[in-house]
Amino acid sequence: MPKKYIVKLSNEEICSLTKVISSGKTSARKINRVRILLKADNSKEKGWKDARIAEALETSIPTVERTRKTFIEKGLKRTIDDDRGSYPQLRKLDGVKEAYLVALTCSEAPTGHRRWTLRLIADKMVELKYVDCISHETVRQTLKKMS
Repeated sequence: MPKKYIVKLSNEEICSLTKVISSGKTSARKINRVRILLKADNSKEKGWKDARIAEALETSIPTVERTRKTFIEKGLKRTIDDDRGSYPQLRKLDGVKEAYLVALTCSEAPTGHRRWTLRLIADKMVELKYVDCISHETVRQTLKKMS
């Protein structure tokens, strides 16, 4: 089956990737991604197969496949710098919705309950149509931030 994600690097990209490897101040994960891209490069000659790359770099085939895919879909910079958690998530609650959340938390608990729980607050926020959906974890993190 032919490869879906074919890596073709320009001369400038090859030079910059080679500098990353030789700089000495780069994380092992980043160096591994760079080596995968260099071995998978099909620009001048036939690039290595995923199994051969995985064996040579002592990594898994899915890692090689993910690196190829990320390179094609998101580009070189994102592939190399793509550390999990380094790209911030979009905020689920803006300032106005946070104010509603705090006001709701400070209000009387619903009948049948002594106090608000995170899940009750989340359900009430949806019921009052302040948000379409929200998890109790988002409520917890927002309230913790407010202290």
